[in-house]
Amino acid sequence: MASITLKNLGKIYAGGARAVGDVNIDIADGEFIVLVGPSGCGKSTLLRMVAGLESISEGEVRIGDRVVNEVEPADRDIAMVFQNYALYPHMSVRQNLAYGLKNRGTPKAEIERRVKIASDILQIGAFLDRKPRALSGGQRQRVAMGRAIVREPAAFLFDEPLSNLDAKLRVAMRLEIKQLQKRLRTTSLYVTHDQLEAMTLADRLVVLNGGRIEQIGTPLEVYRRPASTFVASFIGSPAMNLIAGAALPHLPGTGHAGMVGIRPEDLTVTPDGPIVMRVTAVEELGAQRLVHGQTADQPMTITLPSDAPLSDELRLGCRPQALHLFDARTGQRLD
Repeated sequence: MASITLKNLGKIYAGGARAVGDVNIDIADGEFIVLVGPSGCGKSTLLRMVAGLESISEGEVRIGDRVVNEVEPADRDIAMVFQNYALYPHMSVRQNLAYGLKNRGTPKAEIERRVKIASDILQIGAFLDRKPRALSGGQRQRVAMGRAIVREPAAFLFDEPLSNLDAKLRVAMRLEIKQLQKRLRTTSLYVTHDQLEAMTLADRLVVLNGGRIEQIGTPLEVYRRPASTFVASFIGSPAMNLIAGAALPHLPGTGHAGMVGIRPEDLTVTPDGPIVMRVTAVEELGAQRLVHGQTADQPMTITLPSDAPLSDELRLGCRPQALHLFDARTGQRLD
C-alpha cells in the first residue's frame, strides 16, 4: 500500500483547452478518496493521469515515495477497475484473474494462491470456469475487481465501475466495494458522477468543477458546510434551495448575503413562518414527500412526512443555524 500525492497537477490539450488545473490532493495510505462532479469536470482525466493513461502537462503525481510522471502504467503498482469491466471474452474467469500475473512471470503456485484468495473474498469461486458472457453484470464486476485484487497493488483506481448496473445492483455493489476496501485497506481513488455513491463510499470527497477542486472534506463536512453554491447544489438529493437574499427580507440573518441556501429537510411548516411558498407540485416517495413551489418567484423544495397536511400555500420557517450564506458574485461561502 502507499500514499498518493497530486501536486499542482494540470492537463492542457492541444489548442490550449484546459481539462484539469492546479489540483493538489494528499491521499493517505489506506484512504478511500472519491472524485465527484458532473460530466466533463475532469475527474476521469485526473484518474487517468494518476494511472499513466493520460500524459501530465503540469505538476507531478507521486505514488509512495516515487514521482511517476514518466513511469509506464504497468510499473506504477496500481490496479484499475473500469466501467466496462474490460474482461477477455475468450478466457474463463480463472484465466482472466490469472492473466496479468502470468504475464509478469509470477510462479504458478503464487498465482493459484492469489486467485483463491480473491475468489473467496468476492464469492466468485462457483463460476471460475465460466466465460464472461455466462455471467450477470454484477458477477462481471466482481471478476473485474478480483483481477485488481490479485495484483496486490499499492492502490486501486476505480473509473465509474457501477455505471453500467441497474439501480438495485448498484446499491448492493456499493456496499461490497466499501466492505472490500475496509478489509484490504488498500489506498483507493474512485471516480463517479453519482453524489449518493460518493457520499456513501468516501472517507473524503473531492468535488470537482471545470477541472478544478471546489472542496475537499468528509461527506458530512461537505454536506453540512458546502464551500460554494456549486457544491451546495451538487451534493445532496434533493438539492439545496438557493434563493436570493433580497427575496427573504423577513428571514433573520440573511441581510448581508447575496444568496441564501436552505436544505429541503431544514424547512418546516409553521403558521407564522416568514417564508410563503406557493405549492406547484408534490412527489410522493413513500415515507416522505417532496413539495415543490415558488417563493418570491424563485423555486423552492421542502421535504415533509408523507402524512403531513398540504394546502396551495404554505408558510415555512427555518432555524438560523441551518442557513448557508453565499456571495452572489463569486458563489463562495460567507460564514
